[in-house]
Amino acid sequence: MNCVYSVIAILCAMGLSPSMQAQAVALNLNPAQTQITYTLGAVLHTVDGTFKLKSGRIQFDSATGRASGEIVVDATSGESGNNSRDRKMHESVLESPSYREIIFVPEQVEGHVSLSGESQVQLQGLLRLHGSQHEITLPAAVQVSGNQLTAAVHFAIPYVKWGLKDPSTFILRVDKTVNITIHAAGSLTRP
Repeated sequence: MNCVYSVIAILCAMGLSPSMQAQAVALNLNPAQTQITYTLGAVLHTVDGTFKLKSGRIQFDSATGRASGEIVVDATSGESGNNSRDRKMHESVLESPSYREIIFVPEQVEGHVSLSGESQVQLQGLLRLHGSQHEITLPAAVQVSGNQLTAAVHFAIPYVKWGLKDPSTFILRVDKTVNITIHAAGSLTRP
């Protein structure tokens, strides 16, 4: 009988060992300190603009890489500095009165997130845009200092391939892919 208690005690101790436990980490993004910019190439010029982050929270397990949460961008906040171009973007391309949010749902973090210093990771998940969802991988350069995190993310969205309207006209031709850059800042929580 003592042997059974010894085995149970050893298994419990192994389960509580830090190297055997999952290391849960939560990241809360600060919308005021997060910048989202886009670039769309065109025949005569390049269009640059911004969007605003509404909220962002990612939980991940540093041992397995499994992730959850969501990052929510206000689709109605998009602007390029040209009112007629922005009106067309919102009414015809994004249809933001009907699709008010762009949401990224993380599922997996590939690569090791160092809890101090720099890391290069890839965040895999689903991007919900214009009523559809698409698998996407976001490469991120991450910097952690104490409980503060900053990240630089750059990726492309093939918006026409994903079913959004091509805003090209007979005279003005634009790229079928838009480049997105995110400079995010937030705080880390470790239980």
